[in-house]
Amino acid sequence: MWKILSLLFIFLSGLCFNGLLLGQTFSGDNLTMRPDLQRHFEGFSGTFVLYDEKNNQYAVFNPAQSNERLTPCSTFKIYHSLIALESGVVKGSDPDTLIRWNGIHYPIDSWNKDQTLSSAIANSVVWYYQELASRIGSARMQHYLDRLDYGNKDLSGGITQFWLNSSLKISAKEQVDLLRKLFGYQLPFARENIDVVRHMVLLSQNDGIRLYGKTGSDYQGGKYIMGWFVGCVEKNGSRYYFATNITGKNGAHGLKAKDITQNILLEWGIL
Repeated sequence: MWKILSLLFIFLSGLCFNGLLLGQTFSGDNLTMRPDLQRHFEGFSGTFVLYDEKNNQYAVFNPAQSNERLTPCSTFKIYHSLIALESGVVKGSDPDTLIRWNGIHYPIDSWNKDQTLSSAIANSVVWYYQELASRIGSARMQHYLDRLDYGNKDLSGGITQFWLNSSLKISAKEQVDLLRKLFGYQLPFARENIDVVRHMVLLSQNDGIRLYGKTGSDYQGGKYIMGWFVGCVEKNGSRYYFATNITGKNGAHGLKAKDITQNILLEWGIL
């Protein structure tokens, strides 16, 4: 009996180590399962998490995947920007301070020029955030990840790579709960820095509906194998926080995750 229990403990510990089991999972009565959303994910393995703040209600498609920690890719730029501001690497009084282009030619044309924090987050400029990370340094970055309680908080992949299909992992459920803290000013960061970041991820503002969001994509071997779209909708005094991720052999990128998300939000009358 003890041998069986020991093996079970080792197995579960291994899952926890790999980010497949988390401390914060769904529980209680404020959860609605939405298996009907499968039609939006044809060709992919995916999950969608929505939190309705006013009604304290989660809606979830594929809860198993919603609790699986994956690389954040460019969705980390939300908090990377916040850390840059909080640390003083980018001055809050002038968040559009330039960092000069390094002269390396990238396949994405918008990367091949000088960048500000605003332009870099809008165009997901990897080299810019790698430069920010180097200026922040490992010790300060770890400090701020711990303050955020961001996913597994693992920087072992290296200061310029940890969020790019590397050591840092976060789940869709954790993405949503962290966005709730960000928009609710519940993070231990300066309010003015949070406001700068919120403004930078505002994607649209129509008829009193504000859509905030950030995509992220994992590109390997010439193929897109994982995509994110995370964010918030503000409408009629209510907030709806969401996170979508998809995985697949190819075509699983952030723009596809964004398209899926917007279709669901339109279908539910949120957008």
